[in-house]
This record gives sequence, structure tokens and C-alpha cells, in this order.
Amino acid sequence: MLNYQIHKNLTNVKWVNIFSPWERQRAYFAVLVWFVVIYPFCCLCQLAPFVLFFTGQWVFLAVYAAWYYYDRDAPRRGGYRDNWFRRMSLHKWFADYFPIRLHKTAELDEKQNYLFGYHPHGILGVGAWSCFGFNGCNVSQVFKGIRFSICTLPGNFTAMFRREILMSIGMIESSKESIEHVLNSEEKGRAVVIVVGGAAEALEAHPGKHTLTLANRKGFVREAIKTGAHLVPVYAFGENDIYKQVDNPEGSMLRKMQEWGKSKIGISLPLIYGRGYFQMALGLLPINTSVNVVVGKPIPVTKSLCPSKEEVDQIHARYMEELGDLFNEHKERFGVAKETRLVFQ
Repeated sequence: MLNYQIHKNLTNVKWVNIFSPWERQRAYFAVLVWFVVIYPFCCLCQLAPFVLFFTGQWVFLAVYAAWYYYDRDAPRRGGYRDNWFRRMSLHKWFADYFPIRLHKTAELDEKQNYLFGYHPHGILGVGAWSCFGFNGCNVSQVFKGIRFSICTLPGNFTAMFRREILMSIGMIESSKESIEHVLNSEEKGRAVVIVVGGAAEALEAHPGKHTLTLANRKGFVREAIKTGAHLVPVYAFGENDIYKQVDNPEGSMLRKMQEWGKSKIGISLPLIYGRGYFQMALGLLPINTSVNVVVGKPIPVTKSLCPSKEEVDQIHARYMEELGDLFNEHKERFGVAKETRLVFQ
């Protein structure tokens, strides 16, 4: 199947117009910077201590180790985001590549805290990064007075340099301690963003598919109740379309291997392909298809330090209902067939 798909793509090559307008050229440049420079660098940061050790840079390694120990709790304490970095034009160019657009359906009160549930995870969650991690979609103007923090796996803060890069854009650990620290702070107008489906949902990220790993994901609801943060459902139309994934139906050998890998290392390994820089047939760059991030209306939550199972189940059921309504209300507007249903599993 994979060989057939690759052959089909290579025999229908569509080349990029190298004389396209400057606005398009800079969008390509921004994506190239992220996927050829920044993203690979963040991945290779895991090897940095070994490189420094075996090249004799022990003094630098010791200094960083001391800093790491001193700063070890920062990911659980809200990080230290750099608004200058978040507002770089590079991020706006990146959003223009797809393009990624942010759509508001209700106002948010800057005196209230919020917990956003972002769906679907997709392969990389580019809509969440652009809209709430960076200011690529002008979120600071769309939701004035609201300060966003995106959750990511604690393991992403173990690599030197990468942890500082992630915290500079306001990322925090996806732990209850981290979430509660932000939402219980005296500062109001805070919003924590959780990509709820996680690694499991990434394996469902096929173009045109709308399947969410949500039916049994209730931890974020519990945290909302414990902190009194209002829940906000978010759906990103097109998030699953930026990469094509090799077919991996439930029960297949590939899916079993991916599930095994996820159980061992905590991340899924979808086999994906996109487009190249000079041609649109095959490559590792994301496909430039529209991603429309629609933010729903807040669901009021009453604070309870020890919520019961019934309370959590009730709010969770309402959340899924509101998310389904959000999907149905906007799906045709963003190119999804009327008969398509949102699937919870």
C-alpha cells in the first residue's frame, strides 16, 4: 500500500512556482526554518549532554547541570515565556503557509480562568502551536486580557536547551501540579490549553477523519472543577489533513507495533508523509491545507476541591455535547460534508 501511494505521488508531481509572491515565499521560508532547523534541533537536544561530555566541554556541562537543578521546578510553575519570541513575524508567516486561522464564537472574561480542550491532536497540533503557543494568529487581540499556556509531556522538559525554548513560549507540564499552579494563581485571565487526545489520537489522524480519543479522558475535567476554571471546547478543522498517514486500522500489524511503542515510550510513531519544498508530491514538510481553529463558548464550572465521580461525569458529558454541537455548527463552513459525524472513542 505504501509503495503504491508513493509511486502514485511521484507520477503526479506538481512543482512549486519559484516566482510566487513574496508573501508566499516567506511562508515557505518560515515552514522550512521550523521543520529543517528548529524542530530537528529540539529533537537532537536529547543528545547534547553526550556530545558535550565526549568533546571535553565538562565546564559548560557542569554549569548547565547546576542551572537545571536550580530551575528544575520551572515547567511546573508556569515557565517564563518571552513575549518577544512569541510575537516574532516568523510565526505569523508560518500560520500563513497553511493558512491557520483562529475563529472566536464567544467572548471570554479576563477576570475568569479557563481550561481549553483542543481537538483533534493531529500529527503535530500545528493549530494549537500557532494560535495559543505563539501569536501567529493574533490571539492576544482576539482574546484580549487572556494569557495562554499550552501543556506538553513532562519528558519534553528533560532535554537541555529544548526545555528553555518550550518555556519561552509559555509551555508547561501536563501534570495536575502544573495545571493547578497556573489556574489557582492570583493572576486572572489565565487559560491552560490541553490537546486532550494525545499520542493515542495521533494514530487516528488521517485526512478527512474526525475521530477523537475523548470518551474516557476525564482528567482535564477534574482539574477544571478543582480550580473553578471554565471549560472551553476547541475544534480545529483541517488539523488531520496536513499530513497523510499510512493506513493503520485497528488490529493491523502496524497498529499493534505503534500501540506497543506508545505503551513503552509514551509517544506514538505514525508513519507519515507530506510534501517537499520544491514539489508537492512527497516529502516531510506539511501539506499547505487550511486549518481553521474554532473556539467554542465557555462551559461554566463550579469550583470543588474534591469533585465526585458523578460531578466529573456530568461535566464531561456536557463537554462532549458542546464539542459535538460546535463541530456540527461549523463543519460545512469549513468543507466537511453535512452527513459527517464526530466520533468519540
